[in-house]
This record gives sequence, structure tokens and C-alpha cells, in this order.
Amino acid sequence: MKSLGQQIVAEFYECDSAVLNDPRKIEEIMCGAARAAGATIVTQTFHTFSPHGVSGAVIIAESHLAIHTWPEYGYAAVDLFTCGDTVVPEAAYRHLKAGLGSLRASTMEMKRGQLEVVGELHHKPAYLKQAS
Repeated sequence: MKSLGQQIVAEFYECDSAVLNDPRKIEEIMCGAARAAGATIVTQTFHTFSPHGVSGAVIIAESHLAIHTWPEYGYAAVDLFTCGDTVVPEAAYRHLKAGLGSLRASTMEMKRGQLEVVGELHHKPAYLKQAS
């Protein structure tokens, strides 16, 4: 099935709680995951919650990687959304699992923008050509 994008929803369990509560470390791991996947980083933002937890996103030219952590549970929820066929989201997943020190993980994969539904892929859709 051909699609515009691929999304991996990952859950990481039994992670290193100190890592999950360190915004600089989370940013380093997330940007490393983007690079491991072969993605082009555009920008990133991360926020620390009180009393604990970090949320953040790495915006890539090919879409995004997002995370929210619960250090008190040793848990992180991650969304890896990539478009095109040059990025390897599985490499980002492996990088994250190792970096977070996760002992157990689960994933769900979805194809986004199924071409059978959205139609043939063009660099610039016809409706945009008409508007210019």
C-alpha cells in the first residue's frame, strides 16, 4: 500500500527515570533519533513539567517526532511520523529504545495519506497550480 507517510506510535516501558526527567537528555536522544532515521531537522522544542515529565517535538522536513514522558512510571509515549521514502523510522525507534533505557516497548504502525484514496502523487497538486 503506497502512502504519503508512515506513523509509528511507540510506547516505551521500564525506562531510566532520570533520563525521562532530563529535558536536555530527551532533546539529545530525540534529535539523535531523527539523525539515525536520516531525517532533516528543522527545529525542536521541549518543555519540563512540574513536578516531573518532559514533552517535546523535533520538527523534521519529513514531518515530526514527538514525545511525552512520565518518569514516575518509567514510561514514554512517542509518535514518529515520517513522509517520503528516504527516512527510516524504525532506526529512530531503535535509537529511542536504547537511549531511554527501555526494557519493554510496543508499537503500532499506520500508513497515512493512502494514495488509493488521495489520488496520484504530484509534486504540486492541480488545485495549487490553478491558484497560482
